[in-house]
Amino acid sequence: MNTDVPEPHPLRFIGSRGAELVGMLHRPAGPVKGSVLLAHCFTCSKDIFTMTRLAKGLAEAGYVAFRFDFTGRGDAGGDFADKTVSGNVGDLVRAATALITDNVGPCIMIGHSLGGAAVLLAAERIKTVTEVITIAAPADVAHVTHLFADDLDRLRAEGRTEVCITGRTFELDHGFVDDLANHDVLGAAAGLGRPYLAVHAVDDDVVAFENAEMLTAAASAPKQLLALETGGHMFAARDASDAVLAGVLAFLDEHRG
Repeated sequence: MNTDVPEPHPLRFIGSRGAELVGMLHRPAGPVKGSVLLAHCFTCSKDIFTMTRLAKGLAEAGYVAFRFDFTGRGDAGGDFADKTVSGNVGDLVRAATALITDNVGPCIMIGHSLGGAAVLLAAERIKTVTEVITIAAPADVAHVTHLFADDLDRLRAEGRTEVCITGRTFELDHGFVDDLANHDVLGAAAGLGRPYLAVHAVDDDVVAFENAEMLTAAASAPKQLLALETGGHMFAARDASDAVLAGVLAFLDEHRG
């Protein structure tokens, strides 16, 4: 790996709901092997360590990596309360288009948690995607409601309210919950038609490991399941994130020659 990579620079584009979105583009120091579009988890941002560590490691390995904020998160415009999975899928399509416009692409897509489900759903709409990798992704987007189960009835009754997710408060609209029924993640995996890698920690207590098994079983070949013994849901420890990166790079080396 070449660790002497340039500093990342911002790339702005308009998201699926009309807000300006912003991401950071990491370029390698030497020849480019390919480009990678990174999708963060539900309440995270492009600056969460899962994204920054992957982006830096991919750039050091020769890939252009683009991590961006979904509408309403981080540096992006828009309102998180209006978030839907459909909106995230649309943002991914716009991000992939922005890479093409910036002469970067075709791209590999990597998504973490709900971002992983989103990349599977978006892949059928993005013809320039060559490989798809999910990290700790649910096999059903409705799985996310368990994170705010105590507030779910009130959200449905009031239409828009504050919910508590992993100790933090977010405003959410009932449209988010209504939209979940529109998406078949396992069906998207079955129709992927591109090399697929599911990365999941056996000790994940947010999205159970069985989700990765279901996704891998549904996907068409070539496919691979990377089971990591530790790492939890966020892969916060350095050795855990290093293991994710190593698995991703090994998969890409195998399928990209």
